[in-house]
Amino acid sequence: MVAALSPRLALALVWIFTTLVDRAFDTFIVPFLGLIVFPFATLMYVFAYQPGLGVTGIGWFVVVLGFLIDFTSTGLFARNRRD
Repeated sequence: MVAALSPRLALALVWIFTTLVDRAFDTFIVPFLGLIVFPFATLMYVFAYQPGLGVTGIGWFVVVLGFLIDFTSTGLFARNRRD
């Protein structure tokens, strides 16, 4: 529910209170940039990541879906701002 309302807040909470983000990414900069630019896709990647396997199969579909949500919401925001 939190992710639907505010993906950045949801990703920050997952990062602070769990080890899922640290498990999915080796560095600090990639998830931090994801938090700023593509929060839905980063959050979906974190949830789809499996230790030892990475992201496979349906997980990539979920990550792409998160990217499309990010891309669409950014485009809608820009269009509404322009109007």
